[in-house]
Amino acid sequence: MTAGDADRGQPWVAAMPFVFVVLWSTGFIGSKLGAPHAEPFTFLALRFAIVAGLMVLLAVFTGAHWPRGWTVTARIGLAGLFIHGVYLGGVFVAIDRGLPAGLTALIVGLQPIMTALVAGPLLGERVSATHWLGFALGFIGVVLVLWPALSFSIDDLSSLLAACAGLFGITLGTLMQKRYGSEMDLRSGGAIQFGVSACALSILALGLETREIEWTGAFIFALAWLVLVLSFGAITLLLLLIRLGAASRVTSLFFLVPFATAAIAWPVFGEALSGLAVLGFAVTAIGVALVNR
Repeated sequence: MTAGDADRGQPWVAAMPFVFVVLWSTGFIGSKLGAPHAEPFTFLALRFAIVAGLMVLLAVFTGAHWPRGWTVTARIGLAGLFIHGVYLGGVFVAIDRGLPAGLTALIVGLQPIMTALVAGPLLGERVSATHWLGFALGFIGVVLVLWPALSFSIDDLSSLLAACAGLFGITLGTLMQKRYGSEMDLRSGGAIQFGVSACALSILALGLETREIEWTGAFIFALAWLVLVLSFGAITLLLLLIRLGAASRVTSLFFLVPFATAAIAWPVFGEALSGLAVLGFAVTAIGVALVNR
């Protein structure tokens, strides 16, 4: 048995997917709190810059190993740019430009299916008929959860394109992370990935936004939450899960995020859960279980 096999049998590894889903879901809550007080690229550039700075300090003071060679560094940075910059940038812009949050979540929710389609030829991962059934049930469950919030009256095509860019970003970033970043040190690699994303979004903010920020209590809390809980907690868990498992199976966890987000939004924003949402979660849970058998 290899060290990796031994790690997979540990209780903390078994709990990682559930903790990841909960933490990742809170990101949508934090984004909703902070979005009214800063433009999307400005908000994300500030968040990523803070995370990158903290990651550099952590890497230096804990003696992390840095990638050797520009090629390895570039691949790690590009994977992070897609996962952080393109994905979150697309989602934030889509919602900021008026695309309903439910429709945005549904578009991005196609990610597990997109990943499964390309994981075979790119990574050599086998996707069985049972897995495809699980993906189908997962997507149906997501539709049921989001159905009351779905709206298809789109006035600006750019918002739809932004959501699709987010879908493309998280799919390609996950595959690149599995192929090129599985062995990277999460401390130094995280510093590189968030640093590259901060630079890219800072350029977009300088060219496209006013860069004005309302430093309210809600914004500061949202920024701190997204930096510490999401960027340090959820992202680290995502990278660990990609390292330990097949990319197509890991991404199936994203099917559970809409329901978890709705469950958290219930006490925070008073958004009640419908019976259809509970049914959707049950269908989604069955689908995810089939994928991860």
